[in-house]
Amino acid sequence: MTSRNRRRGTPDDSRAGGQAAQTAGARAVAVAELSAALGAEVTPELLDQALTHRSYAIENDGFQDYERLELLGDSVLGFVVTAELFARHPDAPERSLARMRQAVVCTSALAEVGRTLGVGPCLRLGKGEAHSGGAQKPGILADAVEAIIAVLYLDASADAVRRFVLMAFGPLMDTAAELGPGLDWKSSLQERAGELGLPPPRYEVVAEGPDNERVFQAVAWLGDEALGRGSGTNKKSAEVGAAAEAYEALADRPAH
Repeated sequence: MTSRNRRRGTPDDSRAGGQAAQTAGARAVAVAELSAALGAEVTPELLDQALTHRSYAIENDGFQDYERLELLGDSVLGFVVTAELFARHPDAPERSLARMRQAVVCTSALAEVGRTLGVGPCLRLGKGEAHSGGAQKPGILADAVEAIIAVLYLDASADAVRRFVLMAFGPLMDTAAELGPGLDWKSSLQERAGELGLPPPRYEVVAEGPDNERVFQAVAWLGDEALGRGSGTNKKSAEVGAAAEAYEALADRPAH
């Protein structure tokens, strides 16, 4: 009798429906809190699009994902941050401004802003992406933040965007100039190598371990010298670690 009821779906369907309603209710509360934090009124439908991952749009007909908005938001954010840093640091050369901007708009910084705003619980993700922890993935959070900035630009005003960016990214801009070469270790190492008359750095990277636990090991070479080593869960982070160690090795070396 129990198995027959399950096949008909009565008890299980009721339980699943209740869980779905609870999830939808929790998301609605999270979206309302996020909307209030933006500091300007926006169209609910457009904000929902900014929170819709491609995986959800593929699984559900009639929904648009955030990718077009993300592209626009990336440009808008870059402009606002660059203009603000330009005004704050009138004597900084172009390369320093570029490094500071990168520190403010990099994926990890955007993801942290997304966590602070509570973007994760607002996201609409496909089933597979949701089960794999997509709501906490830095790349997805960063993309959604850029899409949200595009919504502000389209629905509110340039002033609203600037107010939001200064509120959300202000602490990052306050400290960007103090981070020095750490804003971009690879570029800093290349510049330092040029100052010392050394060849451009090159990186050797090897991957170790099974696919689900892979670790990348990188070595930064300048000529025939292995000056830095780094490791990480991807090639880029391993190279950055190696570049940082190599830069420190060259920091006190006198120029010829």
